[in-house]
Amino acid sequence: MPFQIISGDITTQVCDAIVNPTDVVFSGGGGADRAIHRAAGEQLRQACDRLPRLRPGESALTRGYDLPAKWVIHTAGPVWVDGKHDERLILASCYQSALKVAAENDFQSVAFPLIAAGTCGFPKEEALSIAAGEIRQFLQRHEMEITLVVYDRELYRIDPRTEADVDRYLGSHFTGRMRPQAKLCHAERQDLLQSMNDAREASLSSAPPPAPAPMASYSHAPAASLADQLRAMDESFSEAVLRLVDERGMTDAQCYKRANISKQVFSRLRSSSHYQPSKPTALALAVALKLDLDETRSLLGKAGMSLSHSLMMDVIVEYFIAQKKFDVMEINETLYQYDQPLLGAK
Repeated sequence: MPFQIISGDITTQVCDAIVNPTDVVFSGGGGADRAIHRAAGEQLRQACDRLPRLRPGESALTRGYDLPAKWVIHTAGPVWVDGKHDERLILASCYQSALKVAAENDFQSVAFPLIAAGTCGFPKEEALSIAAGEIRQFLQRHEMEITLVVYDRELYRIDPRTEADVDRYLGSHFTGRMRPQAKLCHAERQDLLQSMNDAREASLSSAPPPAPAPMASYSHAPAASLADQLRAMDESFSEAVLRLVDERGMTDAQCYKRANISKQVFSRLRSSSHYQPSKPTALALAVALKLDLDETRSLLGKAGMSLSHSLMMDVIVEYFIAQKKFDVMEINETLYQYDQPLLGAK
C-alpha cells in the first residue's frame, strides 16, 4: 500500500531510503540517529562530516553503506520546548524536505520513524498528526511507498478524543471477545473495554436460548439452468466500483489514492470484472467512494463479504463511516492503535 504503519526497527528496513532524525551538525546522538550510525558503519560518519551544517527542518542525503536501505535522508528535527518556538513548523518542514529529496532522486520507497516523538519530547499525538498530514499531502501528488516505522509503541498516540469515541463505539457494537492489548493501548481503555465485554457476556449468558429455526420447505419447481442463473447475476465488485467512480465524477487516480491502494492494484480491478479484493481493499474503496453503511454493505456483498460486529477492524471502520469521516489515513492510524489490519493494498 502507498502508506502503511508498522512496528519495527528503522535500521532493518529494506527500501530505497530511510529517514534519520538528527540535529543540525549530524551528531549521531539521538536514539534513532545513534542506531542508524551504528548500523551503517563508520563510512556514514565520514560522509556526514563532509556535509554542510543543516538548518532546522532541512534535509540532506548520504548513502546507506552497511544498512539494508540504499540511502539515508538526514533531517534536522525540532526539540520541543513549549510549542512557541516554531516546533510544529520545523517538524512539518522535516517531512516536506525529506520527501522532496526522495522525489528529486526518484525513490520508490521511503521509511520514516516518528520524528521528534522520543527524546526530543514532541507531544505524541501532535507528532503523529503532523507526520500523517504531510505524508497525505505528498501522496496526493506523487506515487511512492511510504512506511511509518514505530519502534516504541508508547511513542504512538492518536488524538485522545478519537480514541475515546472509538472506545465508546466498540463498547456498544463490538460483539467479539476483547483481546489483551496492554502493549498497544492504554490501561484506562482496556479497563473500559473489558468491563463492557464482561457486561455483554453476562447479559448473553442470562438470555433465553433462541427458538429453533422452522423446517425449510422445498419446492418441486425445476431448478434454473446455469445460463439463467448467470443472466440473473448482479454486477461484479469491480463493475460496481467503476460505476460508482463514474457516478461521483472521480478519476481513477483520485479513487486509488483516497483508498490507499496502488495504481497497479486499481489497474487490475479496471481490467478484470472478476477481480476479487481482500477485505481491507474492499473497505478502503468503500471509504474512498464515501459510501454510507448500507452502500458499504452492498459493495462488500458483491465480493462475498459483510461487515461483522465480531471483527474489531469492521467495527472501527463502521464507526468512521457512520461519522462520515472518510480519511483512510486517519482510519489506519486508529486501526494500528488497536493492532488491526490497515486499509488498502499494494
